[in-house]
Amino acid sequence: IGIDGFSVFLSGVVVVAVLLAATLASGSLRREGLPVDEFCVLLLLSGAGGVTMASANDLIVLFLGLEVLSIAAYVLAALDLRRATSQEAGLKYFVLGAFASAFFLYGVALLYGATGSTKLALVAEFLAGGGPESNGLLLGGMALLLVGLFFKVAAVPFHAWTPDVYEGSPPVAVAYMAAGVKAAGFAALMRVFNAALGAGAADWQPIVYAIAALTVLVGATLAVVQSDVRRLLAYSSISHAGFILVGVEAATDEGVAGSLFYLGVYAFLALGSFAVVTILGSGPDGRQTLDAYDGLAKRSPTLAAAFGVLLLAQAGVPFTTGFWAKLEVIGASVEARSYWLAGIAMLGAVVAAFLYLRVVVRMYLTAPTDDRRPAISRSAGFVVAVCAAVTIVFGIVPGPLVELTNDATIFLGG
Repeated sequence: IGIDGFSVFLSGVVVVAVLLAATLASGSLRREGLPVDEFCVLLLLSGAGGVTMASANDLIVLFLGLEVLSIAAYVLAALDLRRATSQEAGLKYFVLGAFASAFFLYGVALLYGATGSTKLALVAEFLAGGGPESNGLLLGGMALLLVGLFFKVAAVPFHAWTPDVYEGSPPVAVAYMAAGVKAAGFAALMRVFNAALGAGAADWQPIVYAIAALTVLVGATLAVVQSDVRRLLAYSSISHAGFILVGVEAATDEGVAGSLFYLGVYAFLALGSFAVVTILGSGPDGRQTLDAYDGLAKRSPTLAAAFGVLLLAQAGVPFTTGFWAKLEVIGASVEARSYWLAGIAMLGAVVAAFLYLRVVVRMYLTAPTDDRRPAISRSAGFVVAVCAAVTIVFGIVPGPLVELTNDATIFLGG
């Protein structure tokens, strides 16, 4: 484990996700009769795994961090013992996650066989001395590592678990998964590929190129046709993962900085959005449809305004953090001469904008079906306010965050 600019930044993102999720849980879980203490213990365990992944300079340490993070996340998904959907979500997440971990571990074994080391710095030195074109073990190891990590970040076609897990798990657990678990997954992906395997970028870039394009388009397109809000946000998170992969594919410092900026921004957007989901609650069947947002501006103007800011930022509206995040990764892609990928990302942004604006229209222009004002706990209100404030402030003045992410491109182990 080492401390460098990259690990400090992404560890900070994971820690913020843990703190805000714990704050949100203090009110929402008590209201639902779920165990808060157990949730916080699992949250801390998962966060510890995420920080380990962000700081790992050895593939074995990275795998241990991945397992600590994942096992705690599986239990978080199944925390609501009263609902079969929560149990199903936890089981599905566990089974598919176990397969992904196996792929990752096999990839580590092949990489060790090819290079003679699991230390990222030594792997980087090996690649610097010669490309992997004629090394089947190295190419196979890279492919298996990609499969394992693509599952963790919910990239297409390894995304099938995401909508079901997001729909069935407690919303506060999903808030952490969308922010903290995704940040840790991308920390591992960038530490392994942009740092240790950077010299072999020509071999893994085409795969990431195709996966990024598919993830952006499939996530945005399927999100548009969803009526359940949790599934909508699940497919939305898949699309956002595609944008982050656009920056990873560039394989440059600018691409890494853009991906880090996007991860930092998206953590607040995801946490704030799922905080709103917890406030509005679920129906008797455990689902939350778009009807719950009809006329929200009349029932709770402040909540509607805050959620509107978060949605517009995810759509990439100018002077929001989401706009600068998309600009950073697409700009890095253009500089890396991945023009088609940049064009696909822009098309995906246009498609995704429709689904966010649809929710905003329902909040402000549709008559409410229920005139009752939603009950906003202090903890949930605090999380929504913090996330909306960060989105507005760094949307108007993005400079400090841009400088922070530029400094975070320093890899100690690569």
